[in-house]
Amino acid sequence: MRFTFSDTRIEVTHASRAALLRDVATRFRRGEGFALATINVDHLVKLRRDPKFRAAYAGQDMVVADGNPIVWLSSLAKKPVDLMPGSDLVLPLCGLAANAGLPVSMLGATGAALEAASARLSREIPGYRQGLLIAPAMGFDPEGPEARKALADLAALGPGLCLIALGAPKQERFAALGRSLAPQTGFASVGAGVEFLSGDQSRAPAWVRKIAMEWAWRALSSPRRLIPRYAACFAILPEEAVKAWRQRSE
Repeated sequence: MRFTFSDTRIEVTHASRAALLRDVATRFRRGEGFALATINVDHLVKLRRDPKFRAAYAGQDMVVADGNPIVWLSSLAKKPVDLMPGSDLVLPLCGLAANAGLPVSMLGATGAALEAASARLSREIPGYRQGLLIAPAMGFDPEGPEARKALADLAALGPGLCLIALGAPKQERFAALGRSLAPQTGFASVGAGVEFLSGDQSRAPAWVRKIAMEWAWRALSSPRRLIPRYAACFAILPEEAVKAWRQRSE
């Protein structure tokens, strides 16, 4: 049985990183597209109040755990899943695309960040092929004319991978639309993953991530923006823990 968030009916579709990457490799080999999202507690907060976000998650083919609270909740439910932040998946996904001879496109961030991220991928991944680098305008509507033009260009490119770095909920909404308008493209919502590659953002040190305190490191780096967000996340955790406990008998 899969770990499920009952209020939203969102399931974690892949419990292990190995299973996810096998599925992605198979789709690349067949020239089939997909939409991959990572779920965290902030997303759960947004999903409760945003019907468009819920609809976008319903359009994802793959959902994996992004954040230790999701992993802890899954263990409480006796349906454990691996931790798979989008930023940790960027290099493996691009490696699979390169192995399949497919281009890697990116959408989000700035033009300079996309160029820098692509240059790093070219250095680190043998066989990497650059696809489209799309830096959307301020106020980008993930279902508007600019988004549809980008998806038409991706569809014309044929099978490939597109890393979406817009943040939630825009990236998931763009990917959901992309499943119908660019069905051969694999869309991966990776948040800040592209800017980590480019160096425009710095990720928490490895030792901080190892002790599950990346959230605190991020909060201290941008307190005005992130502390209210994390407060909302902590507020729903007791209720989510009760729901996870109830799944133990399912």
